Amino acid sequence: MRTAPDDLPPETAASTALSEATRWVVFRLDAGRYALPLTAVERIVRAVYVTPLALAPDIVLGAIDVAGRVLPVFNIRRRLRLPERVIEPRDHFLIARTAQRTVVLAIDSAQGILERPSVAMIDAKSMGSNPGHIQGVIQIPDGLVLIHDLEHFLTPDEARALDEAMSQRDSHAR
Repeated sequence: MRTAPDDLPPETAASTALSEATRWVVFRLDAGRYALPLTAVERIVRAVYVTPLALAPDIVLGAIDVAGRVLPVFNIRRRLRLPERVIEPRDHFLIARTAQRTVVLAIDSAQGILERPSVAMIDAKSMGSNPGHIQGVIQIPDGLVLIHDLEHFLTPDEARALDEAMSQRDSHAR
């Protein structure tokens, strides 16, 4: 049985609140702020040239080599219907893990780590229609941060097409 923090002694309630805190890596695309759970983020690196990946779904810009691993680069601008723009040297790539694969997100810049109690995130399902790749929203003093759900970022068809494009690339590389 779970106990509500209000029912606990102050020192226990404080430790429960801290243990239930969640950390998100916040990043920018244009004026918008977005985030992923810190536990999913491997690292953030400077943008590099992206090699086009034949047969990849539209959401995939191509692939890059990261320490010997060939990883797909997602163009989340397309998913969010933001204006397209060329990746510039001042941009960043956020490398993250899903249950199925490690991926790279093309982002404008990293903003830092946001730590809030888990209950601070408003679940996307409670806001009405749920775009599959948005897990929820966190309110901060100067606006909102949209939390991405990388596990649902690709549609099943896009995931299959990406798997095929990556295996085609692997077979051509041999």
